[in-house]
Amino acid sequence: MSEKAEKPIKGGEFLVRDTPASEIFITENWSEEQKMIADMCDDFIKVEVLPHLDRIDSMEEGLMPSLMEKAGELGLLSMSIPEEYGGMGVDFKTSLLATEHLGKGYSFSVAYGAHTGIGTLPLMYYGNEVQREKYIPKLASGEWKAAYCLTEPSSGSDANSGKTKAVLSEDGTHYLITGQKMWITNAGFANLFTVFAKIDDDDKLTAFLIEADSEGISLNAEEKKMGIKGSSTRQVFFNNVKVPVENMLSTRENGFKIALNILNIGRIKLAAGVMGGAKATLAESLRYAEEREQFGRSISKYGAIRFKLAEQAVRIFAVEAATYRAGQNIDDAIAGLVADGMDKGEATLKGIELFAPECAILKVAGSDALDYVVDEAVQIFGGMGFSAESSVERAYRDSRINKIFEGTNEINRLLTVDMVLRRAMKGELDLMGPAMKVAEELMSIPSFGDKSEGALANEAGYLTGFKKSILMVAGSAVQKLMQTMAKEQEVLMNVADMAIYTYQAESTLLRVQQLIEQRGEEACEVQIAIVKLYFYDMADKINKAAKDALNSFAEGDELKMMLMGLKRFTKTDPFNPKAARQLIASNLIEAREYCF
Repeated sequence: MSEKAEKPIKGGEFLVRDTPASEIFITENWSEEQKMIADMCDDFIKVEVLPHLDRIDSMEEGLMPSLMEKAGELGLLSMSIPEEYGGMGVDFKTSLLATEHLGKGYSFSVAYGAHTGIGTLPLMYYGNEVQREKYIPKLASGEWKAAYCLTEPSSGSDANSGKTKAVLSEDGTHYLITGQKMWITNAGFANLFTVFAKIDDDDKLTAFLIEADSEGISLNAEEKKMGIKGSSTRQVFFNNVKVPVENMLSTRENGFKIALNILNIGRIKLAAGVMGGAKATLAESLRYAEEREQFGRSISKYGAIRFKLAEQAVRIFAVEAATYRAGQNIDDAIAGLVADGMDKGEATLKGIELFAPECAILKVAGSDALDYVVDEAVQIFGGMGFSAESSVERAYRDSRINKIFEGTNEINRLLTVDMVLRRAMKGELDLMGPAMKVAEELMSIPSFGDKSEGALANEAGYLTGFKKSILMVAGSAVQKLMQTMAKEQEVLMNVADMAIYTYQAESTLLRVQQLIEQRGEEACEVQIAIVKLYFYDMADKINKAAKDALNSFAEGDELKMMLMGLKRFTKTDPFNPKAARQLIASNLIEAREYCF
């Protein structure tokens, strides 16, 4: 890989650039103030949410709005809002921390995330001063609740194809909005809607702020859903709703850009939220495994159960390392843009946009990890896990939506590759240079230089091979498929999976390398085992994804050469995965919770 450059790393650049371990943020370094915020969120969930889950899921009238108001009184709805509007004004990674700890709240977490994210942030970052002063303090306090109206019956992933129309009145004082929106979270109690519509025959959407008590708005009944039953999800109909011209958000036809940028925030915050849910579910798995006895022993003593517990923790650890690494990258980018004279709100959007590929990666990684954790939790509980009276049954149902929220995982996989390739074509990211070097390496005699020392020296070498595999496959695919590349979704998703695995692998490695520097190898025995186990597994997954891609478009001697190179790039030394999982599981069982 390339040498470290002077400039801060850019989104997607992890593929071609080494990152020193000292440059990433690790969760072991939270400040006391940040830990207090996390504790406050935990206390709120423990006291106000968990004892009332059945009431929440039955959609008891007024309960969810009252919980939102209580959260607002504690400042939990205003983490990302500047102090001048009644907010706490914390940095981005701290807002991720709050989202993680509130992510243990099942349906409440969905209402919270929709209000503070897609409900409030479009106004915060794109609204004018009058709009902000009018609405933001009410949203920050919880007096008002927000919803985001983008999806329509005929426009889901293809958001810009929406049919909701806006027509300017003859006197030019207001727009008449007509259309239908669906799957609108918080719709049943929201006071303010951010609504996307097309003015006349515009190609792109425009965003509007519409108060929920406006004449012409009607709601369908609450949707009956598989999970997140306590969150309000309704269709919203707009029939010639009068919206003052001053309630246009940003400028005409800028709505699609607003939607995309807010979704970037939603994706990485989803990763943080599901991480909190996964940790809580792992704790339930550990509790039950210790309490449940079969054949005269606690089932936590059996290898089959310990495998599941360890694997749950490893997947959480990888998502955690990657999420807060990206969060710090975004904070650094924002700080750099502000130092260059950019407005804080604009800098925040730009900083997040710079790391849009990582946001898409984390959305997929986080939701897939939670899906695994809850599935194995049900399995650990056995028959009890299938009972509606168990804690993990709700977690299992609630988790499924996360692979659909904020753009499906399939769309996010495609976006990951598309965004990186577009940046390469614009000259913002040099992919072809490193890809050509890898192609040249395939034609040369392999170099087996001296190995570096240290507990994770092998893994550092494996990481280089993982990145070479991606560059080889992606570079060859671009050359071979050219104009048809966008249609080759199976190949694109193979490449995306390689990038997702590699980003998490690198993040776990950097996290533990930094931890070793702080504590020494002996104190990091379990974390080292986590990294080694993760790399051991990812090497095979990357090999499989790459092989599937190469076999889909290459042939002959060229294919044989690349498959040989792939074998070399994903080769690992012998490793005992059972011993590693036993070590990890033993620590989890002793702690009775996620403890890394």
